[in-house]
Amino acid sequence: MNIALKIGASALALSFAAGMATAQDDSFWKEAGAQFEGVTLRGVTEATPPSNYIKDVLAPQFEELTGIRVDIETTSWDQMYDKAIKDMEAGTGIYDMVYIEQDIVYAYLARDFLTDITGTLTEKPELKAPAFEESLLTSFAEFFRDDDGHLYGMPVEAFIKPYLYRTDLFSDPEIMAAFKEQTGRDLVPAKTHEEYTEIADFFTQWGKDHDMDLWGTTAQAHTGHAASWYEYFESVAPTFGVYNWGIDPENNYAATVENGGRMNSPEAKEALKWWLHLRDIAPPESVQSTWTEVATTFAAGRAAQGLVYGENAAWIASDENQSRVVGNVGVALPPLSDGVLEAAESGEGYLGYYDGGAFGVPVTSKNKDAALLFLQYIAQDELQADWALAGSRITNNATYDDPKVQALNEELGGYFDMLRDQGDLFGGAPAYPFHAQVREATAPIFYSILTGDIGPDEGLDQMAAKAEEELTSLGYRQ
Repeated sequence: MNIALKIGASALALSFAAGMATAQDDSFWKEAGAQFEGVTLRGVTEATPPSNYIKDVLAPQFEELTGIRVDIETTSWDQMYDKAIKDMEAGTGIYDMVYIEQDIVYAYLARDFLTDITGTLTEKPELKAPAFEESLLTSFAEFFRDDDGHLYGMPVEAFIKPYLYRTDLFSDPEIMAAFKEQTGRDLVPAKTHEEYTEIADFFTQWGKDHDMDLWGTTAQAHTGHAASWYEYFESVAPTFGVYNWGIDPENNYAATVENGGRMNSPEAKEALKWWLHLRDIAPPESVQSTWTEVATTFAAGRAAQGLVYGENAAWIASDENQSRVVGNVGVALPPLSDGVLEAAESGEGYLGYYDGGAFGVPVTSKNKDAALLFLQYIAQDELQADWALAGSRITNNATYDDPKVQALNEELGGYFDMLRDQGDLFGGAPAYPFHAQVREATAPIFYSILTGDIGPDEGLDQMAAKAEEELTSLGYRQ
């Protein structure tokens, strides 16, 4: 299956639009859109496969039905946040829709940035589309609700960060025999950190010995980008049993071991050293890799295994125009320390980050009603399958059973099955309104660890102390 991700004004985009439009009840959208003649909606989001699909396919389709123009600005992750937050803080109303990543929604809610979708559609029933029901959404939507259960963001992407591995390498007879001889065990996806390291070391050496552009693992280890901070705290530390960044809200927001936190605990330090070793045996571009470059590294066939955000899984496994490992991608749960899986199954922990985001309508928007129409439009069951093929994202329950999605699921080694059946073992970011402040306060120290200016033990000690200092200044620690 060959899936184009950045679909422009092409025959493929037009055929999607035409095919989908015939499946809709056009009358509601035409009538509802008539009152907004001449309106142009403006949105800002990160340039990811799911967002590109909104821009290139769903927005033109909506305009054709309603007459409402939708301009979606796709940009870098940091620029997306900068533009959205500045607009909402200043009240300028440039954007009618902003991308809300799961980890920042609590800060936005605390600052009353967002329009209440549930409340507005209840107050204005004429705006509610017949096909839209919040119950159609997966449980990921719960991350975008307030304490009263009202929805403030329409999910547009949702994915976990699984362990991807090269099935062609793991099943190669020569490689399997060499691994067995060296380690005494069969070459299968790792279940523990020790097994993962053993596999990573083996393949990095195999690449050297056979003059191959092949390394044993990926590493999202940029020395000056928040992606590395997130990789450690949201993907690596939880697999060692360190949750919620090691901060304990029930214990005066303690971060240091001395005060009852776990940010600089022995498990946290072990996790960081494990990850730093992987960074050292990963492809050389890893020290400048964010989530995007990790995906392209794996797709280029330069790593035997890695933790890769699920939003990239579809194109890596199926798009021959962008990936050299099509048909050779397997998926598994990340390697875990003892007790972590049991903690996740009981709800006391989690295996990694359940990532994704939603489109929200700023309260400063001058076109809230028209924007809410668009958010309902893109939430329809009928539109989800092709969107899932393009972006490895599922936000509606019915999408899992679509035949096209099931076919791609086989190519992905069961990724969608994992998302459906084991997604609840992963967790969203902690509900911290201070998310960005603590990240920004501790990130410079973390980057100094990555560059070798500070040792990992000393660095985590400093980060935990800095986190408590920031939480004290913000009024959380008493």
